[in-house]
Amino acid sequence: MIGSDQVADCDGEAIGKPGTHAAAATQLARLSGRTVVFHTAVALVNAATGRVQLACVDVASTYRALTPGEIEHYLRRETPYDCAGSVRSEGLGVALFERIASDDPSALVGLPLITVARMLRDEGVDVLAGGGA
Repeated sequence: MIGSDQVADCDGEAIGKPGTHAAAATQLARLSGRTVVFHTAVALVNAATGRVQLACVDVASTYRALTPGEIEHYLRRETPYDCAGSVRSEGLGVALFERIASDDPSALVGLPLITVARMLRDEGVDVLAGGGA
């Protein structure tokens, strides 16, 4: 079993999932032009052995300066109300950023795939071969 969740961090303050259009607009206006660290936690449980692996992957993401019109247009197109930091980076949300930096940039979408692949290898699962050891 694999589970993952994410929270954004702006100057030590947790920025979660906004839930509403108004909250998302407020979040994006606040984050505009700033660097935010998205912390993505992942847990892998090997059901056969009971072994648990945990990791937290950080992605430093710099939002570009956003105009109120850009924020409104983005929110109407993507409705990212269930996304930390009001960004659906696997879609139009990637256009909100100037820069991202991480050892596992796939974590920005909410599941750190490089990390998960390593965890699976540690459990004897070769994802490239499509099976276990």
